[in-house]
Amino acid sequence: MKIKHVLTAALFGLGLAASAGADTLLIDIISQDNANEVSRPAGGLDMSQVEANFGPPTIKHAAVGDPPISRWEYADFVVYFEGQTVLHSVRKHQP
Repeated sequence: MKIKHVLTAALFGLGLAASAGADTLLIDIISQDNANEVSRPAGGLDMSQVEANFGPPTIKHAAVGDPPISRWEYADFVVYFEGQTVLHSVRKHQP
């Protein structure tokens, strides 16, 4: 019976250690991502401002839907537009 309690306590302790390690890893990854942040267009800019500041995109996807939503792809990020206005820009995942 005593061995069962010791084994349970040891396994529980290993679980806590693994959990703490995962939390640290996640925090490290977030910190690295913030340090490597790529400059991207802010919401509210228009297409001409984006192209003037960031150059021509590698791919321009046509607008779809109502309201028309289009996207431009750059090497490190993607810009989403509603009509001519930036809705949001997101960094591409880099493995």
